[in-house]
Amino acid sequence: MLETAASLVSTTNPGLVLMAAGIIMVFMRGFAPRAAVLVGGPVLALATLLSSGAWGVDLATFDAFGLTLSLYRIDSLSFIFGLAFIIAAAIGGIYSLHREDGVQDGTGMLYAGAAIAAIFAGDLITLFIFWELTAITSVVLIWARRTPRAYAAGLRYLIIQMTSGLLLIAGAALYHNATGLIVFSEMGAVGELPVVSAIDIAEPGAWLMLIAFGVKAAFPLAHSWLQDAYPNSTETGTVILSAFTTKLAIYALARGFAGLDLLIWVGAIMAVFPVFFALLGNDLRRVLSYALISQMGIMVCAVGVGGELGVNGAAAHAFASTIYMALLFMSMGAVMLRTGTTKASEIGGLHRTMPYTTLFAIIGGATIASVPLTSGFAAKSLTMSAVGYDGQMWVWLALLFAAAAAVAHTTIKVPLSAFFGEDRGRRPEEAPFNMLLAMGIAAVFCIGIGVTPRWLYELLPYRDTALDYLNHDLWTPTHLVTQFQLLVFGALAFVLLRRYALYPETTPGMLIDSEWAWRRAAPSIAGALGAALMSFERAFARTARQVGGRIKEHLVQTFAPARGVSRRVPLSSTAIWSAFLLAAVLLIALI
Repeated sequence: MLETAASLVSTTNPGLVLMAAGIIMVFMRGFAPRAAVLVGGPVLALATLLSSGAWGVDLATFDAFGLTLSLYRIDSLSFIFGLAFIIAAAIGGIYSLHREDGVQDGTGMLYAGAAIAAIFAGDLITLFIFWELTAITSVVLIWARRTPRAYAAGLRYLIIQMTSGLLLIAGAALYHNATGLIVFSEMGAVGELPVVSAIDIAEPGAWLMLIAFGVKAAFPLAHSWLQDAYPNSTETGTVILSAFTTKLAIYALARGFAGLDLLIWVGAIMAVFPVFFALLGNDLRRVLSYALISQMGIMVCAVGVGGELGVNGAAAHAFASTIYMALLFMSMGAVMLRTGTTKASEIGGLHRTMPYTTLFAIIGGATIASVPLTSGFAAKSLTMSAVGYDGQMWVWLALLFAAAAAVAHTTIKVPLSAFFGEDRGRRPEEAPFNMLLAMGIAAVFCIGIGVTPRWLYELLPYRDTALDYLNHDLWTPTHLVTQFQLLVFGALAFVLLRRYALYPETTPGMLIDSEWAWRRAAPSIAGALGAALMSFERAFARTARQVGGRIKEHLVQTFAPARGVSRRVPLSSTAIWSAFLLAAVLLIALI
């Protein structure tokens, strides 16, 4: 019996374990039971993941739709993403313990479980099922804010995420119809090495799947859902949202399209354009949302470069950023909980009463800036080197600019605005202990990976390549000096811009970019079309009245006494007309 249970555990997708915990969580009440599920669920999922020793094979299959679907397949690429997601779920669970909201906690775990299950999906149909579940469950975290803006943002988020799923299933259907392939294991190499570049972009349906992944990854012009939804979620919901959706898209891109040159330039644009909006932003959670898009761009670049170093860079950066972006969002979530806002124009000087939150925000800021001895430095270096070795000089310069700008818009601006800026007279309490504990765990990962990156490098998809880079490239004097110069340049640019009043001031108001399409253009177009339709309706009604009046006048003239049909008609004429009508009827009948 024990052998049967052990076999069941080793062949169970860890995401399903977390989803089951999420269903239980909905009914949990009281601190101790909630803590047991919120922390115990990820721990059990981790145990399930580690108990599986069979890599590169389908561990759980079932037949549906005339196909054999793979519910659980693990290799070195899915393992590191799954591990990052489980850690993020545990940290998010601890962060949520201060308030009792069974629906929000339960759907948060369901969302994390669906994302993990999607990571280990062995075919495109199973991926689609969990892909859509992430959309349905995550939108509750936005609506849980219970404000009109949150409801509107959540609806827009849901529409865009569901559209991504429809594109994915349509692309998968076309791809299967053309190639007969649906299972990842049949699209590339097997074994402990990951299956990458699995989808041929020239095949039917491949572009639809690429766009589906791009929507979830916040590609340019398809990114507005992110900075629209995340700042409108609850203080805990934003932390959970930041960890899974976009990283799941990076995994899918690495799995299906590693080495696609187009992604190099898409990633470069993603890395650069959010910089300007982050510098102008007033809502600090919105600023972090733009910073997240920029980080995603660097990962997309790494996927586009492909090869062993590029895939390693994307995986390492996804792992590290899942934690340090969560740390930054957690610090702002604590500020929001205690002050009710994260707008730079309304807060400042909070370091006096929130010193630990201040410290954790600084650690998160240092990590996103890739300060040596932080996880950002250990992870981002792989991507920068992969782009440089590939000869993409202009892309490398673009990423260098984005990295320097991160110092200004996140490392300095966020802590300065919230904790050291103009004192607004607010004296809130420090964050609850569970929030501080979650931030502390995330901070330990940020520094621990930076100080001893070997354990992370050993988990990367191409282990030997990663360790060779660690031994020969990461800690070279040239690399360290370059990184310190980058940090100094970013900090100096911030100081000089502030000194000469060139740095954009944060002012109240909504800052929009591609959102203009549906915040400004769509209402204007709809209004113009509505006015045109109203004018057409009025003109049509006027014309109809005129025509109707004339028809009525002719009818009256025809049937009035001594007019038209009332006149006496000669019998001979009547006979002729009757014969003519009878002939017409017979002709029609014959035809």
